[in-house]
Amino acid sequence: QVQLVESGGGFVQAGGSLRLSCAASGRTFSSSGMGWFRQAPGKEREFVAAMSWNGGTTYYSDSMKGRFTISRDNAKNTVYLQMNSLKPEDTAVYYCAGGRWRGISLNQRDYDYWGQGTQVTVTV
Repeated sequence: QVQLVESGGGFVQAGGSLRLSCAASGRTFSSSGMGWFRQAPGKEREFVAAMSWNGGTTYYSDSMKGRFTISRDNAKNTVYLQMNSLKPEDTAVYYCAGGRWRGISLNQRDYDYWGQGTQVTVTV
């Protein structure tokens, strides 16, 4: 079993940056594919970014490509999401998720573990 706890959300002005962290418990983190998703008010949860177990493969949603960077530190059981050039439309609850597999997935139904989410609010 893996438990995930996100942190690092908050308020930021448009154009600013935030780094989200997702700390995982459990010995399987280092062999798990990880992803970030987000859900804005009144909208469905959407894919943001994903990374394979060893960081060798990453994938981003087109709207975040070039602005967001996913990374992981398996020694610290932590995955990160660096968000730059934030826009008001990036306002959402951000969730990290993990799978019992090593690759990447854009489909939230493939993920087995979810954090509780962290709120990111981007103001004009």
